Amino acid sequence: MTTDTPARLLQLLSILQTPREWPGGELADRLGVSRRTVRRDIDRLRELGYPVEASKGSDGGYRLVAGKAMPPLVLDDEEAVAIAVGLRAGAGHALEGVDEASVRALAKLEQVLPARLRHRVSTLQAATTPLTSGDGASIAPETLTVMASTVAGQERLRFAYRAKDGTESRRLTEPYRLVSTGRRWYLVAYDLDRQDWRTFRVDRVRDPFATGSRFAPRELPTGSAAEYLRRSIQRRPDRDEYAYDVTFDAPAEMVASRLPSWLSTSVAPEPSETGDGDVGGADGGGSADGGGTRRCRLRGTTSDPVEWVAVRFAMLGYEFSVREPQELVDCARELSGRLGRAAQTG
Repeated sequence: MTTDTPARLLQLLSILQTPREWPGGELADRLGVSRRTVRRDIDRLRELGYPVEASKGSDGGYRLVAGKAMPPLVLDDEEAVAIAVGLRAGAGHALEGVDEASVRALAKLEQVLPARLRHRVSTLQAATTPLTSGDGASIAPETLTVMASTVAGQERLRFAYRAKDGTESRRLTEPYRLVSTGRRWYLVAYDLDRQDWRTFRVDRVRDPFATGSRFAPRELPTGSAAEYLRRSIQRRPDRDEYAYDVTFDAPAEMVASRLPSWLSTSVAPEPSETGDGDVGGADGGGSADGGGTRRCRLRGTTSDPVEWVAVRFAMLGYEFSVREPQELVDCARELSGRLGRAAQTG
């Protein structure tokens, strides 16, 4: 029998989080208490915000249902390890849909995991290899969780940073947000040594260290970390970065919805009469015909290989024409011919 009320409530909550209805008698047997005590404990859980429904009958049952807000969850060892391993696998690669919220969740979970479970999580991850596209840089989940913790706690962050040209430096920052572009993680932060806002590629960060020194968040110039990152990437004078200009035979909203965020810099409607013999990339079908603004124009900058960009545009499933750069035009022409030859039979 569990005589400690808080411990018994946690045990009861853990049982109820299994998605089924639990008869009062079965709960009483599991907890080693009377049915009256079970009813009192159910009332306590309701007072704490857990939406527990009761069914009528000779042996009425209880079940936990969805409420307006999510109260704290109670996980057993296996569940906690499974969630941590899954979050680590996603966080280590900047996958679309795995954003800062996932990293914050991982940071919170690993903060409260007992040492024995943290060891199990690390062992499982070391013994497995995720099947990823290989297009984005891999990052140690510990790096992301340290950063996420300092963002949430408004705590200054120190780390070693390697610039694109290989220059090594030590940075002391006030971290603002982590941003995933779909292929890479970036940290938007105020650099205290340079007295200005900066963006840092997380795969170039080493030895992140939470200093314990708190700070009052500054106002970001653009108001949005994602917008600040977009502008920062656009104005960065990287030698291998190039501008692209592509027209799609589809409405702007349809193209924008299928593009990853790191490519959809500017998608604007364009009259269908424009476009005069530029190189078509792929016959994906589903082109939007008709008058008006059924075409759109995509413009932006990237440092990704032209081969990858050409394939990514072709995967949208719409006819498209490349205006510039010439390297992308040539690549689209070569890709079109290669795919055409591959489709020949006989």
